[in-house]
Amino acid sequence: MSTQFGDRPMYIGGEFTESDSGKWMDSVNPATGEVHGRVPAGTVSDVDRAIKAAAAAQLDWGSRSVWERGERIRKLAEEIKKRAADVVPLEAADTGNTIASLGNDITLAAGYMNFVAGLGIEIKGESVPATTENIHFTMRQPYGVVGRIVPFNHPFLFAGAHLGAPLVAGNAVVLKSPDQSPLSATLMAEICHDVLPPGVVNIVSGEGLVVGDAIVRHPRVPRIGFTGSVPTGMAIQRSAAEVGIKHITLELGGKNPFIAFPDADPEAVANAAVSGMNFNWSGQSCGSTSRLMLHESIHDDVLARIEAQVSAIKVGDPLDKHSGMGPVNSEKHYKHVMGLIASANKEGARLVTGGSRPEGKEFSRGYWVRPTVFADVTMDMKIGQEEVFGPVLSVLKWKTTEQAIEMANCIDMGLTSAIWTNDIKVAMDTARKIESGLVWINGTGRHYMGTGFSGWKNSGLGREECLEEVLSYTRSKSIHIIM
Repeated sequence: MSTQFGDRPMYIGGEFTESDSGKWMDSVNPATGEVHGRVPAGTVSDVDRAIKAAAAAQLDWGSRSVWERGERIRKLAEEIKKRAADVVPLEAADTGNTIASLGNDITLAAGYMNFVAGLGIEIKGESVPATTENIHFTMRQPYGVVGRIVPFNHPFLFAGAHLGAPLVAGNAVVLKSPDQSPLSATLMAEICHDVLPPGVVNIVSGEGLVVGDAIVRHPRVPRIGFTGSVPTGMAIQRSAAEVGIKHITLELGGKNPFIAFPDADPEAVANAAVSGMNFNWSGQSCGSTSRLMLHESIHDDVLARIEAQVSAIKVGDPLDKHSGMGPVNSEKHYKHVMGLIASANKEGARLVTGGSRPEGKEFSRGYWVRPTVFADVTMDMKIGQEEVFGPVLSVLKWKTTEQAIEMANCIDMGLTSAIWTNDIKVAMDTARKIESGLVWINGTGRHYMGTGFSGWKNSGLGREECLEEVLSYTRSKSIHIIM
């Protein structure tokens, strides 16, 4: 088949391979709607092959010292940086993320690998003085085979960044690439092929309902890590529970509040609100502060500044370094975003800017949505309640702090939040009351390595980007030496 990126195989047991079925899946360029590559349509038998390869490789990998495992992970990080020129244009074409922003994905993936590579020595047990005459202690051991399921918005970043923790803990990994943007997984496989023993990392492509479910249900996969939507996270929990008791961590969606108090500087709030919405990723980021809650005294001033900034965002070809925003990821997702925009118009939200496909011949194909801002949003509207995961900012107005906190907490997600004020007492009091796993005070967007990232409520289980993530890929065993 003649496409730009061609046919890109899976990676199982150290070999690049097609699916047992011989079938392929198309990958579509979201900027044009055209097929530009293919990956194997994985099957249950492909998953079983990958898991058997991982289980065989893990015996040797898990017996190596944490120093050797850490050294190999650092080598992975080094090779990731060397392949940036290959990864970035392919990822831009496959995801719709702009080439101007994607360099940071490479930096983050390599940086997080280097961070966890040094944490192996912290996989410690405890000595417990349970009796005076015997010896009692605990030790941590790897689970064995770990399943990692990667989302479409940053597939290379999430594949790379979250390989490090299970690997340094001594596990082997079976990783599923996303249905919608699977092409960069082959580049990750090539890097792993050059650095790691065969079978330590295996990468399988295919539909989530087939490959993802097979990984979740496999009896030899006791540990699963997933990043993606709330409904899929719930489906993973249900599927896993039907076959066994498994340790699952979930980093899921958010409808994240940004609360601006009356003493905050309107220009700073506007800048942070636009930045925190991640328009450069077409809003396709779970941590986006997509509900901007402005005190009535600064509402109009901030909104006018936001309108000017968002209207000026240059929408264009993701491969153009001057583009400020590309398309959303897929036709299905485009319909989801446009459906929520339609509901906002119907329910009485005020369209400030955007809300449609951009004008021009270059936008006649593909999955383009103008950067969008709605004002006069209320929490009984779908646009106030549901995660858009697209370039849509909802602006709400509040009068009392109690009202703002109620608005922030009245949904079933709690991933991130932002509080803007110059009063530290107000900031800390509000931060304690907000139901989210992460709170920025006078900031948005940044992740700080080592501090942990996780959601409350339906936004997730478990913490990542910290020592807790590494330890979560081990299980504890108590040992009693009877003297």
